[in-house]
Amino acid sequence: MIKELCNGFNLKAFLAELIGTLVFVFVGLGSTLAWPSSLPTVLQISFTFGLGIGTLVQTVGHISGAHLNPAVTIAMVLGAHISFAQALFYIIAQLIGGVVGAGLLYEFSPAEIRGGFGINQPSNGTSPGQAFAIEVFLTLQLVLCIFASTDSRRTDNVGSPAISIGLSVVLGHLLGIYYTGCSMNPARSFAPALITGNFNDHWIFWVGPISGAVLACLLYNYVFAPYDLSASERLDILQGKIAEENEREEKRKQSVDLNSLYCHPNNKEKM
Repeated sequence: MIKELCNGFNLKAFLAELIGTLVFVFVGLGSTLAWPSSLPTVLQISFTFGLGIGTLVQTVGHISGAHLNPAVTIAMVLGAHISFAQALFYIIAQLIGGVVGAGLLYEFSPAEIRGGFGINQPSNGTSPGQAFAIEVFLTLQLVLCIFASTDSRRTDNVGSPAISIGLSVVLGHLLGIYYTGCSMNPARSFAPALITGNFNDHWIFWVGPISGAVLACLLYNYVFAPYDLSASERLDILQGKIAEENEREEKRKQSVDLNSLYCHPNNKEKM
């Protein structure tokens, strides 16, 4: 078990998820602060979160996939895109990064402008059940967008996944802020809740986003655009075997390329 966990650990990807979530939570929560000159607006908060995630997808997407969200990571496992071990390390990185980002912002911000510090909770008379439903629907549309915009099998003009995903986050906030403050991301909700000690109705922002992400995964990966993978192939991915084989194959190719560089007769003459 320990060996499997170690094989699933990728330091660069772990750091990318940690730092990416740290920055996302820092700038996102920062847009909710109540500065004396002007209160935060729905548009300001929505576009800060959306531009933040779009920027980070562009920045670390090629390193870790830029999940930055435990709900997305769980959906990726369910769709057999990553291994169990990789998912575990990603979620740990996301939670640590979120808490560090929220903690830094809390320390850097004057007490009088922290306000509610971006805590997610039902508002405007929204019941816990209604809040849960909203979080399910908002995360559903986000994760569907993630799967669709990053699907390498598509041959049409997909455009920029970073922009598409960022706009999906904006869309969620434009509606969700009025109901729950809009989470769609357990790490984003957990971080300020831990820093302030306010866990009122906190279950909504784990169960809701994860449920929405699971539904999106089932719809996209098993109904809309199923992958041609057998049960054994899916199991190999979840156990990390295919990732290990791909890594070995990449190293083998690099070794072959290096040997050809030094062993080719023409190269010897040049040397």
